[in-house]
Amino acid sequence: MLYLLLKVQKLQKSSDYSSFLPSRQGFLHKKQATSTAERNAITMEATSLNHCNLPPWAIASRLYNGNPQPIEIQGVRCSGKPLFTKLESVFDPLERGQIFHDFMDVRFQLHQWESQTSRSSRKALKNSYLRFLRGWLFDSNSIEGAVLKGWVESRLGLPPLFHHEPIEDIHSEAYFLYTVERMKGSARTSAILRQLDLLYEFVQYELRRRYPDETHMTLYRGINDFSEHQVLEQTGKYDYLLRLNNLNSFTDDFEKAWEFGSRVIKAEVPLTKIFFFSGLLPKSLLKGEGEQLVIGGEYEVQVLIGG
Repeated sequence: MLYLLLKVQKLQKSSDYSSFLPSRQGFLHKKQATSTAERNAITMEATSLNHCNLPPWAIASRLYNGNPQPIEIQGVRCSGKPLFTKLESVFDPLERGQIFHDFMDVRFQLHQWESQTSRSSRKALKNSYLRFLRGWLFDSNSIEGAVLKGWVESRLGLPPLFHHEPIEDIHSEAYFLYTVERMKGSARTSAILRQLDLLYEFVQYELRRRYPDETHMTLYRGINDFSEHQVLEQTGKYDYLLRLNNLNSFTDDFEKAWEFGSRVIKAEVPLTKIFFFSGLLPKSLLKGEGEQLVIGGEYEVQVLIGG
């Protein structure tokens, strides 16, 4: 952690990149633009508050991606200790996924939705974390997508850059509409942010167990343009420094990425920035197509063009 902070401080002093780095106060600063690309870049402020062990400006930095540190959501590991203690003796990944869901079912009383007398109470329990994952897989700009982006903003301090349309700042109409959908979605279920806290912790547990010697994963994202992201710098013919939306869909299947755009982003993603991955849960609970949900920030990527 000290290494990361010192490197960020050193880079903040450089004239080439200091205009794009999050500051210690947690705000994304931008100096007077010197090029058309810079003038067109939109900068969102990050909140100075979050619910994890690292500040937003560190998590958002490209230097974090080069030297990732564990992200610990406050109190989650402690509250979920019975679950993770039980998982230690289980060797089948899919069985661990079923045990996780059963734990969530009991912890948040999700199985009791049929016994509720009111329609709103039944929906609040029936619409579990699985409903929001399915909603994202169908449309990342849905109400469910707003809730997942809201989790990233609340827990890590990284606001969204895009939801239906680019979000210029927290005072914009686009941000207001995003928060409306986020609130509507959160009202649909019981303790959804706490459910997502445990989901992220379980994902990180599984990644450490499945890939004990790895820190990054090569992932791909199909795009048609950069409307959902911000181009901060072009460092080579096909190399870019991008600020990604606070939550993004990627895949580990290079060929499949081409189904979603005319260009493909290739990125080395820290395992600590993977919020969810396909294959985590049994297919009887959730069917995915190799999709990985990746927490955003600044990424050095390669943009591949077909043909």
